[in-house]
Amino acid sequence: MKFVDSVIIHVSAGNGGHGCTSFRREKFIPKGGPDGGDGGDGGNVWIISDLNMNSLTDYRIKKTFCAENGKNGFSTKSSGKKGKDTLIRVPLGTRVIDFETKETIVDIQNKNQKILIAKGGWHGLGNTRFKSSTNQAPRKHTKGSSGEYKIIILELLLIADIGTLGFPNSGKSTLTSTISNAKTKIDNYPFTTLHPILGTVEIKKKKFIIADIPGIIQGASSGIGLGIKFLKHLSRCKLLLHIIDITTIKKNNFNKIRYVILQELKNFNKSLFQIPRWLIFNKIDILTEKKISKIKSLINKKIHHRQKCYFISAKNNIGIKHLSKNIIRYLYKHNI
Repeated sequence: MKFVDSVIIHVSAGNGGHGCTSFRREKFIPKGGPDGGDGGDGGNVWIISDLNMNSLTDYRIKKTFCAENGKNGFSTKSSGKKGKDTLIRVPLGTRVIDFETKETIVDIQNKNQKILIAKGGWHGLGNTRFKSSTNQAPRKHTKGSSGEYKIIILELLLIADIGTLGFPNSGKSTLTSTISNAKTKIDNYPFTTLHPILGTVEIKKKKFIIADIPGIIQGASSGIGLGIKFLKHLSRCKLLLHIIDITTIKKNNFNKIRYVILQELKNFNKSLFQIPRWLIFNKIDILTEKKISKIKSLINKKIHHRQKCYFISAKNNIGIKHLSKNIIRYLYKHNI
């Protein structure tokens, strides 16, 4: 199923029901008083978060959502029924944006969060409301008001604590599936991951959410490849894991391998570039200890001493537990 993270929809709240002009008619009471009831309020349109959703796919085809109109009032001082509300369910991380002003109305980040997005019209008043000492038989009633109409943009930004970065085939999907409960597709060809995937990691009742996005290649920020389309889903992350295939590192190419990704981040969004990053060197199971030692020596000469580095094999689950514990420690140390 296609992953959808942005849609434009139309929402219409219900109109208020009209008030009624009516007079009581009873046997032996030829001139009964006014008894016209009020109309019912129009239904509202609400947006509510749904933990079981992870995409806006449901709104790829259906674009219009209407609440029910309020019913008109009628005799015997009976009010019209209120129109039924309409609920629009969205995943956590959805931003609701006004199409005309481009202003963010609300950013849905909490479970069971419910936001009024279009208010129903107010009910009209029946003629009973206008009875007074000087007007015992009012023939006046009011009409219900129109419900609100809006065009809104739903934009999903996945909520994850940790995000993965890297070239295609660097092992991001393998790491995500090994470290968490995520079910990712893994194969030996570029762009195996075609849309963002979330996984949950839990260690001794402490947990974090990790996001895997399609691999990034040089030129991604200008539209090449798939990764740039989904980079926005890393914007809420507190830490990025830059996955590097250790078997591709040569004496003179390490900086290039590292900075291609960083440059694409900076070109896309400078705030994304500012998120802390750890370097994760994957596929150590393929190399000999001697080769790994040489590469570690090379890396230590090229990077700042404060830069966090980890050497793992996602495929063989080497170093994963140590990495997971340090991620947990980092997140909770920074009260994330």
